[in-house]
Amino acid sequence: MSDASGRGQGNQTSARVIEQSTREEGIVRAGETPITHERPEDWGWHGESGKAGRIAGYVMIVLLLTLIFGNHRGHVEDLWIIGAALLILISLIWDGRRRKNAWRSR
Repeated sequence: MSDASGRGQGNQTSARVIEQSTREEGIVRAGETPITHERPEDWGWHGESGKAGRIAGYVMIVLLLTLIFGNHRGHVEDLWIIGAALLILISLIWDGRRRKNAWRSR
């Protein structure tokens, strides 16, 4: 059962609530220290997917468009497939323009 403040601690006496200046309020166990700063490089992501990601985007467009040819009679799913392919294409065009106009393109 949580207490009146809505923090969900209940009757736990070993945890404490801390205020962090750049993060939201956190609950810390006894004997532990709060995380002061967490960088994306610390957990593995530190860049874009680059050329391989753009190639994968174009391959996905081709694969999606091949799904149009099949043994189905209704064409509602074709609209969804074309819409998804267009969404990927728009994001690839946006990424290309962003990289072209960027100070340091990849």
